[in-house]
Amino acid sequence: MKHIIFYSGGIGSYAAAKRVIEKHGKENVILLFTDTLIEDEDLYRFIDESVKQLGAEYIRLEDGRTPWEVFKDVRYLGNSRLAQCSHLLKQKPADKWLKDNFKPNECVLYLGIDWTESHRTKAPVKNYAPYKVEFPMCEEPYITKEEMIAELESLGIKQPRLYERGYSHNNCGGFCVRAGQGHFAHLLKDNPELYKYHEQKEQEMRDFLGKDVSILRRTRKGERFNLTLKQLREELEVKQTENIDFDDIGGCGCFVSFD
Repeated sequence: MKHIIFYSGGIGSYAAAKRVIEKHGKENVILLFTDTLIEDEDLYRFIDESVKQLGAEYIRLEDGRTPWEVFKDVRYLGNSRLAQCSHLLKQKPADKWLKDNFKPNECVLYLGIDWTESHRTKAPVKNYAPYKVEFPMCEEPYITKEEMIAELESLGIKQPRLYERGYSHNNCGGFCVRAGQGHFAHLLKDNPELYKYHEQKEQEMRDFLGKDVSILRRTRKGERFNLTLKQLREELEVKQTENIDFDDIGGCGCFVSFD
C-alpha cells in the first residue's frame, strides 16, 4: 500500500506528510507536487529541504502552462467561483498520474487540511472516490499552523517566506484567483511589482475576451459589481478604502474545490 501526499509546498502538507511517514514509514510514502510555474522561488527551497528531511520519494508534475495561459486557452478569467487553473494545472495532472500508477485499492491519498478547516474535507472525499482520502491534521493531537512552523524550524528548516510576509498560503507566488480583496491589498503593499504584473495580465484578458470581467467582485446594497485589480490599486493609492473589504482574504484550495 502506497500513501500519497498532495505536497503543495505549504506547512499543512508538510505536517501531514510527517505524520503519515511516522505511521507508515518513508519507504511507503510518495510526495506529489504539481507545479503551476508561477510559484515563489522560495517554495522550491522549502520543498528541497523538507523532502530531504522527510526522506520519502518525491515526484514533481507540471502541465507546462501558467494560470494565465490556461485562462486564455479556456477563454475564461478565473475567479473565486470558477478557477480552471486549479483543475487543469493541479487536479488533472495529479489525477492522470494517480490512475496511470495505482488502482484505488493500492493507495491512500492525503491532504494537509487541518482541524480548523474540517468543513473542507467533504468535496475531496466525494470527488476522489473510489480512492480513499484522509486528513491527518484533522486528527489528534490538534496543533495550530504556528505550532507546525515551530516544529519545522526546530529541525533547522526555515518556514516558507510567504508565511513570514503575511500570506495565508505558499502557492502561486502569493497570487490566487480565489483570493479576496484583503489578500490583493496585501499583495500590493508587499510586492507592488508582482501585483502590477497580475494587474496587467488581468487587463490583457479583458482585452482578449472583449468583456468586462475581473477576478474580484464587490457587493453593494445586495448587488455585485466587477472590481478590477487596477481599480483596487487606484483606490488604495488615494486611500479611498471605505468600500474595500480587508477581511475578504479568500483562500487557495486547488485540491479542495473541484471545478
